[in-house]
Amino acid sequence: MLVAELLNDPFETFRYADELRKKVAGEVVTYVVNRNINFSDVCINRCRFCSFRSRRNFTLSLDEIKRKVEEAVNYGCTEVCIQGGLIPKADVSFYISILEAVREVSDDIHIHAFSPMEVFHAARNSGMSVEKVLERLKDAGLDSMPGTAAEILVDSIRKIICPEKLTTQQWVEVITAAHEIGIPTTATMMYGHIESWEDRIRHLSLIKEIQQETSGFTEFIPLPFLRKNNELGKIAKGSSGFEDLLVIALARIILYPEIRNIQASWVKLGAKLAQTALYTGANDLGGTLMEENISKAAGATSGEFMPVEELRELIEVAGRVPRQRDTLYKIIEGY
Repeated sequence: MLVAELLNDPFETFRYADELRKKVAGEVVTYVVNRNINFSDVCINRCRFCSFRSRRNFTLSLDEIKRKVEEAVNYGCTEVCIQGGLIPKADVSFYISILEAVREVSDDIHIHAFSPMEVFHAARNSGMSVEKVLERLKDAGLDSMPGTAAEILVDSIRKIICPEKLTTQQWVEVITAAHEIGIPTTATMMYGHIESWEDRIRHLSLIKEIQQETSGFTEFIPLPFLRKNNELGKIAKGSSGFEDLLVIALARIILYPEIRNIQASWVKLGAKLAQTALYTGANDLGGTLMEENISKAAGATSGEFMPVEELRELIEVAGRVPRQRDTLYKIIEGY
């Protein structure tokens, strides 16, 4: 089907996306038991969509990070997801110190940390290449990376919403360098602001091309723009729920068969809409999170923590089979 046909006949698009979802995932819907750790809201960038920057001007100490990791381990988390603002002089040693703090608590927990922007920032501050920074982070315990800071991978849009952020090409270079040295990443897209459907399709097509070359993406996560408490929200109304479902369906179709896993983020969409997305192409609901600061600052009302029992019930009520996974989508038996 042509993209124009997919957009003009959304209900057929939903049906087709669900058919492809069933081909790759069957009736299984996955989730991960994880904890978010946002270590600082101090940031040199001034992205127009950000509601998180300098709200409290905090930076966690290494001891505070270790306490959060201990809580995650005690809950049964298999992953900690660590990201933060761009602290002015943070170099590779700063980011390594965070990894080492996590490893002091646990040798086993999967460290999913540092966006391409953070890696680029560390390289710039350290006078090192991106490749060298990634190698040092991997040696210090980094297991995988979130593919955030992507927003919309179209530079004409980036110049308006995040002019100080790395360019599309720089994002691609960090991501592909990570994949080449064996650091898998997610892929994301923040939509629903000033971009067009054409921009979204360009973004998805680029993600597909990268996956064809590297096979390094574990999943794709569409992230609807949240408009409260940020500058961009004054001119952008955000997406409708119907549009959110259509983005997920289109992602499933365009990224098939290269990317098998499409996540519906319950913290961004809300539990009910995320549940509905399981019928429009999504096969994963994300994680327990335990805390969530960035979406909450922009107006998300779905909460910061969804216990395992609630995630499983959400999936079962939708008529699907819940399965716990790890970060790399290996099913964990024996829930």
